[in-house]
Amino acid sequence: MKYKTLEDIDLHGKRILIRLDLNVPIKEGKVMSTARIDMSLPTIRKVSQAGGKVMLMSHLGRPTEGQFTKRYSLNLVADILSDCLGQNIPLIDDYLLNEPPLENGDVVLFENIRFNEGELENKESLSRQYASLCDVFVMDAFGAAHRTQSSTYGVGFFAKEVCAGPLLVAEIQALSRILKHPLRPMVSIVGGSKVSTKLVLLDNMMKRVDTLIPGGGIANTFLVASGIDVGNSVYEASLVEFSAKLIQSARELGKNILLPEDVVVADRLAADVSVAVKPVSDIGMGDMILDIGPKTCEKYRKVIQASQTIIWNGPLGVFEFEVFSQGTREIGQAIFDSNGYSVAGGGETLAAIEQNDLADGISCISTGGGAFLEFLESGTLPIFTMLEQSV
Repeated sequence: MKYKTLEDIDLHGKRILIRLDLNVPIKEGKVMSTARIDMSLPTIRKVSQAGGKVMLMSHLGRPTEGQFTKRYSLNLVADILSDCLGQNIPLIDDYLLNEPPLENGDVVLFENIRFNEGELENKESLSRQYASLCDVFVMDAFGAAHRTQSSTYGVGFFAKEVCAGPLLVAEIQALSRILKHPLRPMVSIVGGSKVSTKLVLLDNMMKRVDTLIPGGGIANTFLVASGIDVGNSVYEASLVEFSAKLIQSARELGKNILLPEDVVVADRLAADVSVAVKPVSDIGMGDMILDIGPKTCEKYRKVIQASQTIIWNGPLGVFEFEVFSQGTREIGQAIFDSNGYSVAGGGETLAAIEQNDLADGISCISTGGGAFLEFLESGTLPIFTMLEQSV
């Protein structure tokens, strides 16, 4: 695929509109993770230092389109950007009506683009309004790269110049590398609560990798498909047959699907609950599987250490609770310690990486959740059409 990057464009003195993914988790008026902000900083600094007049835009949450909702405001993000960049970053809410006056190197943040009517449906009139604000549109929001919306897609067809930002380029290159030319052995850890949300990914990964490690509720469904009674654990009865067929397919292809040997169980999900480690053959009727056990951690660690390519999407247990966080922490540490090329992505995966201070040991961290999965599933994303037409 061919597209322009920042290196192909003279930025000095131009109005540069950058679409970022600043959709950070907020709880009780506090930003819980700044990972997406932190990863966007190099792009902002690069354009500002080149003398561009920088306008940033992003979504946050899912407000009712066309309506301002205070809890979805980007004001907290503006404050964090100001601290990180060492300058005041104004939050502009009337940018569609009044073009903000900017000097070379200035940086401003536009209010949540989902407050604009027509954003989600990629309304042409709104796309044209975005494009009229800038000389150059920079798409650097991989986390929203699977969405054909006005701020991610439509604007690119009307802007004077269009390019991919550094963060987007890095993520595309990393994912393309593991899809097209992976070093082997190759392992994929796919966690989460539901098989249904990752059906295509699981099927595709099984064909690409040497070993597939399901985690969380997904692993529970595979355990049931293998004849294990998972007690009161979460699993998807309607997808047991699919999981059984995938296990059979793996055998026929000479691939491995690794399932837990022992698990951490409790009678309910709570931070202060009593837990037990049990072999999967001993799971009781009232037991809930909420993490993998130590023998399973060691089994998975050995496979990860022997792998040259590692894909990680989703936790191994309910890591938000300390008592069920050990499995995710140990698998993350195994990836950190590995000499293989590793790519990790998805919102919960990002949180686990940040929580356990693992970022420096991951070769590429993808800011995307849905985009990460869609690219791994299909090898392409809608924004490529937009970026390629500008070459």
